[in-house]
Amino acid sequence: MNNNLQKVTVKLADGKFCLAGGASADDLNPKALMLCATAKCAGLTIMALLEKRGNPKPKSMEITVEGQLNTPTLRGDSVYESFEVIYNVECHRLEDQEPISQAVERAQERTCGMVAMLRKIAPVSHVIEVVSTE
Repeated sequence: MNNNLQKVTVKLADGKFCLAGGASADDLNPKALMLCATAKCAGLTIMALLEKRGNPKPKSMEITVEGQLNTPTLRGDSVYESFEVIYNVECHRLEDQEPISQAVERAQERTCGMVAMLRKIAPVSHVIEVVSTE
């Protein structure tokens, strides 16, 4: 197995999902752009699910999508062998954890179109961490 892991993180800031660390989409290679699009799509899907049900919005959210390439270096013919989506969500109150966790799980498993597309390319695993500041 090689170590060519592509990784992109987006954070919720002022109601929008932006690349972490002040990066720009122009800084990403095309394969990383696909990971970025997946992270942003998942985040927007979660927020829409919460709004649709009248649930509270999270205090903060960070979504990281990692993709393992089949080549030791990034090349034009590199393809993804696996993906992992990592959700880190902070709630305002303890009782917000359950509805937010459900929205994240639903987005991951059923409603995010980009995650569904990744599944057609390679296996997708996920980690969900939801905490409250209460």
